[in-house]
Amino acid sequence: MPAVRIDEVSKVYAGARGPLRALDAVSLEIDSGEFFGLLGPNGAGKTTLISILAGLARASSGRVTVMGHDVVADYAAARRALGIVPQELVFDPFFSVRETLEIQSGYFGVRGNGAWIDELLEGLGLADKADANMRQLSGGMKRRVLVAQALVHRPPVIVLDEPTAGVDVELRQTLWQFVAALNRQGHTVLLTTHYLEEAEALCGRIAMLKLGRVVALDRTANLLAGTASTMLRFRTDDALPDDLAAHSRVTGRIVQLSAHDAIEVERILARLRESGVCVDELEIGRADLEDVFLEIMRGAGGGPAPRAAAPAGTRA
Repeated sequence: MPAVRIDEVSKVYAGARGPLRALDAVSLEIDSGEFFGLLGPNGAGKTTLISILAGLARASSGRVTVMGHDVVADYAAARRALGIVPQELVFDPFFSVRETLEIQSGYFGVRGNGAWIDELLEGLGLADKADANMRQLSGGMKRRVLVAQALVHRPPVIVLDEPTAGVDVELRQTLWQFVAALNRQGHTVLLTTHYLEEAEALCGRIAMLKLGRVVALDRTANLLAGTASTMLRFRTDDALPDDLAAHSRVTGRIVQLSAHDAIEVERILARLRESGVCVDELEIGRADLEDVFLEIMRGAGGGPAPRAAAPAGTRA
């Protein structure tokens, strides 16, 4: 039995110009004990899918189960099996950190778990903040509390929705060490992140969404092996010729260009020389997940999100 099963899930929202399909027949399974990545650009449908998984939104069609429990028909059991760390910093300003975790335990009917709360506080670097009011915490500390809240009822499935967005390096390392240890103990982890180096390091399999559709689903190693294996990185102040610029990734003065073999590397370098582009600090290395992601997104088609036929009984 998969930990999470998403079967032909579609979600249609009413829009000013007619119904908008946020998810289009998405199907995937996440095995128990797996560390799974869900990637995609803004507006791809990741948050919508997680909202459906959490029971905060209802799919227009399709079915989702968590540990065999339908998220609609058996909502309470499905929700108990989930621990969700949201993107937003949502907290109650009237309680201390420990009180917040004790209250969260009560929501799930869990009693007498003080030892586990102590372990969470220690593991997430919150032990010295246990009695501090939530209002007194920095943004990074508040995010640690959100992680602890998601784990306080010991759920078998953990959903991390952009858990390290805008936080410092120390928190990122602390969080991943703790979550990786839980994964080794058998917890299933579903991660969405814009830090693709995290997904590459942590996730055994990855699904990529674009415009509400799954455009890639495979083991991380296979995704990396299936795209350009070589990446040219260099620094320049000059404008690239149009044919290279169309396929480059530019960050400030740093340019990255993919190549599939040595012949293509030679062709790119020759084109740069012909165009008078002055190249500094040239490096040739392997493509990473960000390179794979950009290549897949470029090849997956563009255009506006697909419009859906208006559901029966509604007005377009």
